[in-house]
Amino acid sequence: MLFSFELSTKNRNALVDITSTVKHFVEKSGVVSGVCIVYVPHTTAGVTINENADPSVKFDIENTLSKIVPPDLNYSHAEGNSDSHVKSTLVSPSISLIIDNGKLLLGTWQGIYFCEFDGPRRRKVYVKIMKD
Repeated sequence: MLFSFELSTKNRNALVDITSTVKHFVEKSGVVSGVCIVYVPHTTAGVTINENADPSVKFDIENTLSKIVPPDLNYSHAEGNSDSHVKSTLVSPSISLIIDNGKLLLGTWQGIYFCEFDGPRRRKVYVKIMKD
């Protein structure tokens, strides 16, 4: 089953918690055992899994990526968003999660984040759910 949704980001860089939306699609699918793939079809965005209990973790991730990949290097790409392309490569456009007993196998503190690196924008996310 393939699901999709759109979201709007407000800042150039942002981590948006999409865990509840993905969980909703898993429940809606009725799949008890399988795999859930979350995919972002954008070259300046990504998706990741990380802690969602302490909001300072999101800040630390955004801040560290901006230090590792600053916007003002001598990039050859002329659009002015080369740092966004590099960050999305480091983060990845997709993640795979295990579905067991009808639920995503996430750790106690884990959440799923859409990662915006070239906002604000309207973005699309695909969620593919396959049963064993």
